[in-house]
Amino acid sequence: MSDGKKADTLTTKEIILKGTFIAIIVIIPSLLTFFVFWIVLDDILQAAIIGGIVHFIAMGFSLKISKKFFAKKRS
Repeated sequence: MSDGKKADTLTTKEIILKGTFIAIIVIIPSLLTFFVFWIVLDDILQAAIIGGIVHFIAMGFSLKISKKFFAKKRS
């Protein structure tokens, strides 16, 4: 393999680290929203629906964040 091709690959440690960071970005807002609305509304179904909506919004932001910070630049 050439040096240029080898530099483009990610190590297992990098994949795990970056994946964990993205998972934290997605899961923290979802869980916080779920628990806050569960306490405020006292209804677990409505809290789960609102938490699910926030989860998908956070997934959209995490996609943009991962493209901006974790994508390797090609020369």
